[in-house]
Amino acid sequence: MPLLKHAKKKLRQDKVRTIRNKKLKDSFKKLVKEARVEKSAESVSKAFSSVDKAVKHHLMHKNKAARMKAAITKIAEGKSVEQKVVKKKVAKKGTTKKATAKKKK
Repeated sequence: MPLLKHAKKKLRQDKVRTIRNKKLKDSFKKLVKEARVEKSAESVSKAFSSVDKAVKHHLMHKNKAARMKAAITKIAEGKSVEQKVVKKKVAKKGTTKKATAKKKK
């Protein structure tokens, strides 16, 4: 238990802040899960708003929030990470410099 007056006040402040932060954190976690399941524009918008509020109150880093928002957007658009196919550029036959040089000779 704190003995000094300012330490007692700090303890009271910490308790209030802990409760407030827990409410915000629980809220944004719930809304993010809901957005991932429902995939509607309204639920995504609410999730974005709650994530931004969490960043504003220093509950998460802004880059983490950006990653979460990007992931939610991909899911909402129907592009999950597993479905995404990376297409490699395939050069056409005879379009390289060596091939064109051989043709000229």
